[in-house]
Amino acid sequence: MAAPEFANAPVPLRVGLVAGEASGDTLGADLINALRRRAPDTQFFGVAGPKMLAAGCESWEPAESLAVMGLFDVLRELPRLARLLSRIKRMFLTARPDVFIGIDAPDTNLRLARSLHAAGIPTVQYVSPQVWAWRQGRARNIRQSIDLVLCLLPFEKRFYDEHGIPAEFVGHPLADAIPENIDRDAARLALGVEFNATVVALLPGSRRGEVARLAGDFAATARWLMEQRPKLKFIAPLTSAATREIFCKIMRRDAPNVDVQLIDGQATRALSAADVVLVASGTASLEAALCKRPMVVVYRLGALTAWLITRLNLVKSKYFAQPNLLADQRLVGEYFQHQIIPESIGAELLMWLDEPERRGALEREFSRIHADLRRGAGSRAAQAILDLLQARHGPARNGPTGISK
Repeated sequence: MAAPEFANAPVPLRVGLVAGEASGDTLGADLINALRRRAPDTQFFGVAGPKMLAAGCESWEPAESLAVMGLFDVLRELPRLARLLSRIKRMFLTARPDVFIGIDAPDTNLRLARSLHAAGIPTVQYVSPQVWAWRQGRARNIRQSIDLVLCLLPFEKRFYDEHGIPAEFVGHPLADAIPENIDRDAARLALGVEFNATVVALLPGSRRGEVARLAGDFAATARWLMEQRPKLKFIAPLTSAATREIFCKIMRRDAPNVDVQLIDGQATRALSAADVVLVASGTASLEAALCKRPMVVVYRLGALTAWLITRLNLVKSKYFAQPNLLADQRLVGEYFQHQIIPESIGAELLMWLDEPERRGALEREFSRIHADLRRGAGSRAAQAILDLLQARHGPARNGPTGISK
């Protein structure tokens, strides 16, 4: 690939970013590094997590401050979020970056992008909102607010093509980061897990609200599994001290006799060490698939939010678990709200342990998905952003960037 014209720009490229939580922070750091390889003097600033900070992004606000899940959680936090977004918008309008990149967090980033786009700042949304699944009317807002959507999943680009919205499928950074062949023994050695143990990984989510809603279900399922198979080993990678505290408190209350090895972060290593996985819906379910691990995926919202979504028939997708969406079939069990029954979830996890032929077929399908998503996402995303800016600014007016200062 030819070196982009931005690489030797006399005026550094200035990039504004907003990441919404831990997964967005990982994507943001990868994108920063990829852009720096093409344009070393690029300046980055905005709402960032610790990985983006370490990659050289000036942080105006920690990414965790935007991590709110569920309609009624948002309503409770609305005054604080409104003040925060207003302040961030003013800062971007004052700083006038050469491009604004919203990373995930669509409810936040699409609002910001609309104002910045109206002010003449190019806007990019990195990670598509689940507009293909529910609230498809948002496509019109995206068309009016976003110059380019960078899609991590192939079916997302097809949706945007149908709606006349510029989009690129760049692949998924997790597929690049996770090796295609997982070394289970090395992962167990690193975590101090016995090689011959049968291991269940518990991943109850990355947000505090999410963990609070699901920890009771995880505890009940672990308790039921222990009653069936007393020698099972449980491990739980948790994303923060706050989620660890919530999870531990509920496990002690609901499953006091279940011993769980708690791990700070290291989700990929924990998944690699596991035989089966119980996981909250989201990126972690894709991570489990890329580690070639059978799983059950669960999703629980606040009761009023779930009732509203169901009552108004807002969800248009057949599935919510990412492995099932990618395969367009029910590869793994997915359970929502009242369907989350410990005995049903536990029985499905034991099925994966007891049926090696079925497990082998699942692992082969996961390998196919991995190959399809492994495309060098950070590099593709960086190139697409630079191509957008070059097309927007045309022939150079102030050096190779074509950006006037």
